[in-house]
Amino acid sequence: MPPGVEALDLPAWNGASGRSWGPRGRNAMAHLDSEVKEQCLREDLKFYFMNPCEKYRARHQIPWKLGLQILKIIMVTTQLVRFGLSNQMVVAFKEENSVAFKHLFLKGYPGMDEDDYSCSIYTQQDAYESIFFAISQYHHLKNISLGTLGYGENEDNRIGLKVCKQHYKQGTMFPSNETLNIDSDIEIDCVHLDLSKSAEEWKNLSFFRLEFYRLLQVEISFHLKGIDLQTIHSRELPDCYVFQNTITFDNKAHSGKIKIYFDSDAKIEECKDLNISGSIQKNTQYVLVFDAFVIVICLASLILCTRSIVLALRLRKRFLNFFLEKYNRRVCNADQWEFINGWYVLVIISDLMTIIGSILKMEIKAKNLTNYDLCSLLLGTSTLFVWVGVIRYLGYFQAYNVLILTMQASLPKVLRFCACAGMIYLGYTFCGWIVLGPYHDKFEDLNTVAECLFSLVNGDDMFATFAQIQQKSALVWLFSRLYLYSFISLFIYMILSLFIALITDSYDTIKKYQQNGFPETDLQEFLKECSSKEKYQKESSAFLSCVCCLRRMFSPSPQ
Repeated sequence: MPPGVEALDLPAWNGASGRSWGPRGRNAMAHLDSEVKEQCLREDLKFYFMNPCEKYRARHQIPWKLGLQILKIIMVTTQLVRFGLSNQMVVAFKEENSVAFKHLFLKGYPGMDEDDYSCSIYTQQDAYESIFFAISQYHHLKNISLGTLGYGENEDNRIGLKVCKQHYKQGTMFPSNETLNIDSDIEIDCVHLDLSKSAEEWKNLSFFRLEFYRLLQVEISFHLKGIDLQTIHSRELPDCYVFQNTITFDNKAHSGKIKIYFDSDAKIEECKDLNISGSIQKNTQYVLVFDAFVIVICLASLILCTRSIVLALRLRKRFLNFFLEKYNRRVCNADQWEFINGWYVLVIISDLMTIIGSILKMEIKAKNLTNYDLCSLLLGTSTLFVWVGVIRYLGYFQAYNVLILTMQASLPKVLRFCACAGMIYLGYTFCGWIVLGPYHDKFEDLNTVAECLFSLVNGDDMFATFAQIQQKSALVWLFSRLYLYSFISLFIYMILSLFIALITDSYDTIKKYQQNGFPETDLQEFLKECSSKEKYQKESSAFLSCVCCLRRMFSPSPQ
């Protein structure tokens, strides 16, 4: 029997008034109520911190959340794989059409982009030929294209090409005399070329008489429409596309080299009239039913996890009030956070993202929406969280729990360390960009510099980074050696080693704790007062029965 019951001095019978309470009896029952509350709180706390197997052995409570999470992992992964295969066809169709457009509209396209631009030209004749080649190919598109393409309307609801040129307002230039007189204001002139005239007829237009010393760029934009028929082989409804194509002749550098950029932005639109016979419609219905079932599973998981968090917050409030009342002090923050199960929060976020993503996927499948990117983001991230959540159940085994505990222990120190190392990394990034940028392709812009330095930290592409520096300036070449050697030595031999040492130190600490025991907090000491779960259950049951008998014995008789 729990402590305190055998020590109770209960009041005697009062013959005059029947059963009654004396002062000692009231104090005894108040003490008894306090013991009951403490014992019930300890029982609830102990049960809350049990794993699903222990809960089943203690109260034969079926682990619904565990079974639901396993089912959800299977369903969500299956849904993601199916959506990924469908999205893969969309990406392939866009990329293949983009390559086809470059071959169709860019004269002399080599089959591979030169850099961040598609190709380049170096003479005025090549510039005129490239512009009119694109115009001519557009006019004869239906006769030369292998794809299911048609003309689309531009922003002005007109079919045809829109050609715009940017140039300085006016000026004269004589490089031989080193004289320049130019107005830096930029003018933009545009013309619309419909299908009523051929490319040869448009050549005589005064608009195409280009003054290259003033010319900044020429932009040709046009819209095309296409239908993706390969989805039919996967028993899916086809998608209708609108391709917003732009060809840009960039002469802003005036270096004698005009870079040609080709940009194709594909947007999926709802097909206005689909009449397809076969089993495609039935297959679409099956997929919609499966997605609806995934939503139901995630909704059930969301409700159960939200309920668990609410109950945990109520239990925490009971424990805080009890601790403050009995020991007259507050519980430490670490013990308070023990009641907030981060895995449940992760599951709730994952469920919300899966539900929203599944709804978008159903709308995409029914061809009511076309936003593949948002749907991919939601479903992909939610699946990541679902699989990360599996670590929670592996953590119930001591051999697997080392990873989780090591990550928790090392994370604050690692974040502080990365904040300090990041300052040094940013300094090297800015320095490399401004000094080596004009002499090295990997240091042309900040983003590229950051990626290059991160590769060096991981030991990738070191020789190429050293070798590609241009030796036009001896000072810069010497600085590049000092810069690269110091960065590699500092980050690989010192900072990266310290980073690993922080994690190793946390791992060693966790291993020692597992061997010698973890430091006990107020919550753990409170739970430790119960020696064993089996003994606790027996004593608790007998104690509560005794309390009920004593209450009936000494309660006042009804008048």
